[in-house]
Amino acid sequence: MTAATRLADLIREGAGIDLPVRLRAWDGSEAGPRDAPVLIIRNRRALRRLLWAPGELGLARAYVTGDVDVEGDLAEGFRSAWRAAPAQPHKPRKARALAAAAKLGALGPPPKPPASEARLSGRLHTRRRDRAAIAHHYDLSNDFYQLLLDDQMAYSSAYYTEPDQSLHDAQTAKLDLICHKLELKPGMRLLDVGCGWGSLILHAAQHYGVQATGITLSAQQRAFITARVVERGLADTVEVRLQDYREFGELPEAAGTFDAVSSIEMGEHVGQQQYPTYAAIMFDALRPGGRLLLQQMSRRADAAPGGGAFIERYIAPDMHMRPLWQTLRFLQNEGFEVLGVEAMREHYVRTVEHWIETFEANFDRFVALQGEEVARVWRLYLVGGGLAFEEGRMGVDQILSAKP
Repeated sequence: MTAATRLADLIREGAGIDLPVRLRAWDGSEAGPRDAPVLIIRNRRALRRLLWAPGELGLARAYVTGDVDVEGDLAEGFRSAWRAAPAQPHKPRKARALAAAAKLGALGPPPKPPASEARLSGRLHTRRRDRAAIAHHYDLSNDFYQLLLDDQMAYSSAYYTEPDQSLHDAQTAKLDLICHKLELKPGMRLLDVGCGWGSLILHAAQHYGVQATGITLSAQQRAFITARVVERGLADTVEVRLQDYREFGELPEAAGTFDAVSSIEMGEHVGQQQYPTYAAIMFDALRPGGRLLLQQMSRRADAAPGGGAFIERYIAPDMHMRPLWQTLRFLQNEGFEVLGVEAMREHYVRTVEHWIETFEANFDRFVALQGEEVARVWRLYLVGGGLAFEEGRMGVDQILSAKP
């Protein structure tokens, strides 16, 4: 029996499915459908990773280290696997799976996790741990993100108003949409909680004449914004703070001084226990009648609150997503009047498609910036994340609220 045939049996025992993709083992043998993407198992270490960390995490570790690779369309490989997954959780027969692994020579100690895996310590969502979690993702490199994103450095769902719209124009449309919903006018004060690389505060100051303050935990983001403020002559209208949102909320001068508050895809990093504090700080920062625009990802009610084992270990440690209605309840409990909700899931699908196209066209440059392991992490992240939105397992919404 070839290695590929034994692997097919092992997958059947472990996952309860027949091979949804073609499999090529280290000995050159193959099994599975001929018209599907090819999953390449380069060595027995890949199997040890799966044995010690069954499911998504083990497979991700094998892929980012190159122990496993894909020949063909990675996204279509994922689609095939999800279509083949059983409706009910499969209970693997461990003894038979271990016997099959032993015949393949795959038993042994757990391989060392990849270097790019996050290793956080301390209690969940303390200020120190949150700072480390943000640095793991957002302090990767400004050059890396400049290569991936549009020139406004908007790292969130764009808003498409035309069939063949460029990413830059769609991101500009998103920024204008936020500014219009917040009813920004010259001289107003805007607070952006989790301001990223400053796309919104720079746009609002330059095109709507507001006084804009941004908060970020990323030192590299703050450095980037500071340089752009000087380049664009906005030193009198844009301020960026390297600060935890909780530290900002403790400042007496912050209370009731802003006409508008925004927070764009930052609430996912806050956590369930801290979300009431996050909502309270934004509420307290607003003057009466002021508006909040929250753009935030969500999960279906039957899904786990995190991003999944891969996302939580490699991309966004400690993230928490909930069904939309639960976020609305947090806002209403704080005293916000919810004025409207706009779903943007389909817009995120198109946004990620643009990012993937850019990433694949510049893969060698991404490798040169951060190394092949990190580049493979990002390929997996973009493709998997895009499919999660495409298939409706994740959503993203703009929630417009007001302080009465």
